[in-house]
Amino acid sequence: MSEDLTYEGRYFSGGKRCQVIGVLDDGVASLSARALHALRHADCVIGGSRTLALFASEIAATARQLDLTGALSKVPEWVRESQAAGQACVVLATGDPLCFGIASYLAARLCIDALEVMPNLSTLQLACARLGMPWQDMKLCSVHSADAGEWQEGADARHGLYALLQTARQHDRLAVLTSPLNTPGRIARMLLAEGLGEDFQVAVAENLCQAEEKIHAELSLAELAQREFAELNVLLLWRGQRRARPVLFGRPDASFEQRQPEKGLITKQEVRAVSLARMQLRADSIVWDIGAGSGSVGLEAAQLCAEGHVYAVEKNVDDHAIALRNRRAAGLSNYSLIHAKAPQGLADWPAPDAVFIGGSGGELGELITLILARLKPQGMLVMNFVTIENLAAAVEVLNAAGVQWDVLQMQASRSKPILHMHRMAAENPVWIVCAQAGQGV
Repeated sequence: MSEDLTYEGRYFSGGKRCQVIGVLDDGVASLSARALHALRHADCVIGGSRTLALFASEIAATARQLDLTGALSKVPEWVRESQAAGQACVVLATGDPLCFGIASYLAARLCIDALEVMPNLSTLQLACARLGMPWQDMKLCSVHSADAGEWQEGADARHGLYALLQTARQHDRLAVLTSPLNTPGRIARMLLAEGLGEDFQVAVAENLCQAEEKIHAELSLAELAQREFAELNVLLLWRGQRRARPVLFGRPDASFEQRQPEKGLITKQEVRAVSLARMQLRADSIVWDIGAGSGSVGLEAAQLCAEGHVYAVEKNVDDHAIALRNRRAAGLSNYSLIHAKAPQGLADWPAPDAVFIGGSGGELGELITLILARLKPQGMLVMNFVTIENLAAAVEVLNAAGVQWDVLQMQASRSKPILHMHRMAAENPVWIVCAQAGQGV
């Protein structure tokens, strides 16, 4: 190959560009002639210990080798030092460095012009190719991070597997880069715990491009949960049938389990719809649901805020159990419920964009004061009351706090059969009280 096809002589204002080269585990065979030339002529080679060992014979004896294993944060400075010294610097990365790889990390910390990315096939692509599955249909994911620990039902975004679970709820085909700790078995146990055991078929591609390569196809999640694989693997998950699209808004009351006889605490459909509308929810909103009852408001909010999370509290043990069952039936992962009497537990929750109070347990004044202090700027507080006393108490606290508020009284009537005809039966009137953070009187 002629010299003009090499990367020698390509500069930016800070020196020679750093070549970020994608490699695979079949070594030199995975590299283009230009990538191999750049590696052989590098003055500084940065890579993981396994990768440096794999390409040891191609690295010049005079080149400085830097192991990034456990030292990722040092890599940008190593690159800067090499460029300042006028050296040719190469970073070795597995597969496509821009697909959950180091290239985007470096680009965010160095001038974008300081890098020249030489991509290879992603291991996600290779795994799909081995199974004959079109990878453009896959939602690409990675849990190649710190040890996430075993999944606990109701965990939130602080758990390292949360994003993957949310993705599995919303997509039918997934390709996942696992890690030695966040293994296919751990992922399978999470999906089983969340009631998705019958949804997915799975396959594991291990040791891709090595002599020990194996493809384990069409496993069940139950089988996968008990299996161990080589540390280097890719997990593929796919649904045999497309998931049903849930109703996002205005679910009928009967679709929620409630405590029987007529003592279940549920915000009726009409009031629920207006209350959710007044909460001004966005896709990524953080929502608090105080006095969850059967969970109707919080669960519909979770469906509307697919990129956010709902934190709910319920003091009644029976309603707490019912709300958890409603969560499972709705197939939601972005909903966490604790059994406590508010304000217990609220200090551990992130600041909310919206708060709904359906029941206060006699702590209304304290709750409103706490919520106004924690609401994000322009965040909404929405409260439902059926008694004059609670309405008056709420307005008094809001006035004392110097917050603007408004009240909407809702009284709906529903048709009910009478003989061969229908009559209108009135529901109890409800006051919906709304206040916005930062809106003074």
